Amino acid sequence: MDKKISFSDWLIASDIDGTLNNKLRRLPKRNEAAIKKFVSMGGRFTLASGRNPQSMEKHFRRLPIAVTPAVVINGAGIYDFQKNEMIYFSAMSDEGMRLAIEAAKKFPMVDVIIVAKDIIYITGSGWFGRFFVANDSLDHKHIRNISDVPKEDWGKVIFSGLPMHITKVRKHFESMTDPDLTLMSSSVASFEILARNTHKGTAVLKLAEILGIDKSHTGAIGDYFNDFDMLKTVGVPACCGQAPKELKDISEFVACHCNKGAVADFLEYIEKKENK
Repeated sequence: MDKKISFSDWLIASDIDGTLNNKLRRLPKRNEAAIKKFVSMGGRFTLASGRNPQSMEKHFRRLPIAVTPAVVINGAGIYDFQKNEMIYFSAMSDEGMRLAIEAAKKFPMVDVIIVAKDIIYITGSGWFGRFFVANDSLDHKHIRNISDVPKEDWGKVIFSGLPMHITKVRKHFESMTDPDLTLMSSSVASFEILARNTHKGTAVLKLAEILGIDKSHTGAIGDYFNDFDMLKTVGVPACCGQAPKELKDISEFVACHCNKGAVADFLEYIEKKENK
């Protein structure tokens, strides 16, 4: 018979789309049941996403995880949904904002979306930006000229457009020598920049520090390149079965496809580790 397990010294973080949710953006029942079991045994489970708090809220509140703050804006913030406040925020530097503005002017065919601490700014034509905010009806302002956006509390900047244009933006930033930024590919149609050393992984470890949990008992699961730094950073990295080879190569555990309940697979793996 298995010994009685407590997960009170564990923190597990999951990406949302393509990880917690299936490809239709629905939560598999198997994941929901596994999270409830993990939390009932004292575990801390949370979400780590590129979404801002407003966009994440509906995904967060449907799970029994209210006591654990969430990693938002790809690690730029940690948000406490019980207190409805940001308890940690890593804002881009003046130099980082300057580089973003410079790139926006160099690539005018690309929309630039600024996810600030409390609001989203859409610049450029706004076509891609409006699509970005439409699904969750996110609070935003359209300011055509990026130079007119208030230079305060920029969490991340998203360059969004046609893949061929985004490739040029990515190469532009990758050609820089040690910029005061973190560079991140989120899809073929978008490229993101954040403050230096800011990503989901640094935020997960910051949250673990707040909760008094050792790094060795931090775990995370994701499915795409914007999860790469998180998986490299936590104690126990995992990825979904459909993840790129680069994520599988750095993962301790490879779960099933997200459609079949990858988070449940991972939590069962953590339970087996504790049972040894």
